[in-house]
Amino acid sequence: MTNYTVTIARQYGSGGREVGIRLSELTGWKFYDKDLITMAAQKSGLSTEALKSVDEKAANSLLYTLALGSSIYNHGVEHVNLPINDRLFVVQSEIIKDLAASGEGAIIVGRCADYVLAGRENLVRVYITADFDTRVATVMRRHELSEGAAKDLIVKTDKRRANYYSYYTGEKWGRPDKYDLMVSTDRVGIDGAAEVIADYIGVIEKKKEEK
Repeated sequence: MTNYTVTIARQYGSGGREVGIRLSELTGWKFYDKDLITMAAQKSGLSTEALKSVDEKAANSLLYTLALGSSIYNHGVEHVNLPINDRLFVVQSEIIKDLAASGEGAIIVGRCADYVLAGRENLVRVYITADFDTRVATVMRRHELSEGAAKDLIVKTDKRRANYYSYYTGEKWGRPDKYDLMVSTDRVGIDGAAEVIADYIGVIEKKKEEK
């Protein structure tokens, strides 16, 4: 089967990361999430700890006005003049493009990867969602939180991810037309979601063979 790059956007508590790991096991394609921070630190020379503190967080800077119309990544500004959040985004975007160009197969979580790689061949953009109550139960169990604290964390994290996506792409996070596939883990589970994605790619491959 052809190697694909799969990007995974996810609501907090929906299990998007776990789906990516399971998909990696099914396909043999490499999984990338937090290790993108380490790769960015090596490429940029910046501190890994400093980058961790701003990962998937929009910068609080005047550059926000630029992002309203289009991606900061496409403005051609020098890395050194950017806030650390923006420098991380630019470097991670370069890494993501290199991973996709390698043709080895990759599963990339978050980081606006669907936007960064838009228009590429052999790209499947996935959005993982789940019922709110299911996500609350997951976050309560995962972090040993009260129901109220879990709900608050979910709302804040999803808002941060939406702001991050809007800041760096100028587009709305979670819009159905920006993804090839949207899967609800509360309906099919983590393993089921990974299988749905793999099956979807299999159908794409079959259609290619029929042409």
